[in-house]
Amino acid sequence: MNLRMNGTTASRIAALLGMMGVVLGAFGAHGLKGILEAHGTTDIWEKAVFYHFVHAVMMYVLSGRAPFRAGAWWSFLGGILVFSGTLYLLAVTNQRWLGAITPIGGLSFIVGWCWLIFASKRATVGEA
Repeated sequence: MNLRMNGTTASRIAALLGMMGVVLGAFGAHGLKGILEAHGTTDIWEKAVFYHFVHAVMMYVLSGRAPFRAGAWWSFLGGILVFSGTLYLLAVTNQRWLGAITPIGGLSFIVGWCWLIFASKRATVGEA
């Protein structure tokens, strides 16, 4: 399987993730309000949506930049899936053990940001 990513595909996936962040935020506030309140997990859902949305926007920004920072883009995708995904599940199911997996997604976010720090440094070394 060839997973070549180009800017168009990357921006479409990022836009889809951004849309999903808005939908999940609204769904949590309205459709899941009773469940989240009963579990006391409304803040957890909101944290998942916040990190999901911020990183979806960042993925969209990265998809339009040259050179395409694929490592950071994939790290942010992994972070959304694992960090936000486990928090969404935890908020709905109240299965607290899912919180033990969440930091792996947080680490993925950190790796993505570090990737950008070092990628930016390499890009400016030759400029003077």
